[in-house]
Amino acid sequence: MRLIPYLVSGIATLGLVLSLTSCGEENKGNGKKPETTTSGTINISVDEGYKPVIEQQLKVFDSSYPEAHITPYFKSEKQCFDDLFKDSSGLILTARDLTAAEKKVYEKNGVPLRSLAVAMDAIAIVVHPKSVDTFMTLGQLKGIMTGSFTRPYTIVFDNAQSSTVRYIVDSLIPGQQLSSKSYAVKSNQAVIDYVAQNENAIGILSVGYVWDEESTSELGEFKKGVKVVSLKNDVTGEFYQPYLGNIALFQYPLTRDMYFITRDNGYGLSAGFANFICSERGQLIFKKSRLVPLRVQLNIREVDIK
Repeated sequence: MRLIPYLVSGIATLGLVLSLTSCGEENKGNGKKPETTTSGTINISVDEGYKPVIEQQLKVFDSSYPEAHITPYFKSEKQCFDDLFKDSSGLILTARDLTAAEKKVYEKNGVPLRSLAVAMDAIAIVVHPKSVDTFMTLGQLKGIMTGSFTRPYTIVFDNAQSSTVRYIVDSLIPGQQLSSKSYAVKSNQAVIDYVAQNENAIGILSVGYVWDEESTSELGEFKKGVKVVSLKNDVTGEFYQPYLGNIALFQYPLTRDMYFITRDNGYGLSAGFANFICSERGQLIFKKSRLVPLRVQLNIREVDIK
């Protein structure tokens, strides 16, 4: 039996990021109602790793505001930023904020941008059920990523331009090259399917895809068919899996934030959806999807795992 931290609701919204005021007048030129924070039609671009939770967010938002029509496009991180730069998406949801250089470009051109971290998730490591490497140090994982580990592994990512690849390279092996036995298989679910069928494969993916959606456990359960690796925290000396409490306390070592970034000046539908995911309802959806909500207060307690 072991203890792991678990998040419980202690919801107290810290404050809404964007105004929910709308213009309230028709465009005199064409007689059409203007886009507001709760009505209109927009496209948004979303990091494919966040597809499960954003689909849930949109389901609730759409049911609450039937005059709002948001079409999500789930893409690689690079494609999301390309859409933002081309102004083809009203809002993007990604695993990184704008860089200082990117902000300067927009400021120079007088384009107002808003961004905020709204939730935190993690990068999960999965192996075949027969693998002997279900507990790893970060040093061992780095060895696998660079091809210097004692046992050979085929490394599987979702997309060559994904936030997952960028995170691993930037945070885990900066300045080094990924192993030549690294491959992209188009989606996070494809990563799980490949690892489940190949004993010498290791998958790197967003944690939202490793949860069993049919589980009734309060803590949640991981999908069958693969093993989720426990990673060693170099500070505590303990091994942790990417449970919600372990992510919130930074005990699981591979965590990252989710950001919204929008050009919206605060009056459009992009602002309305950004505001919604920062609200109490939106933050609870993140929690139920096993992501750590960042715009509410949380209580953490320990529970027994037998």
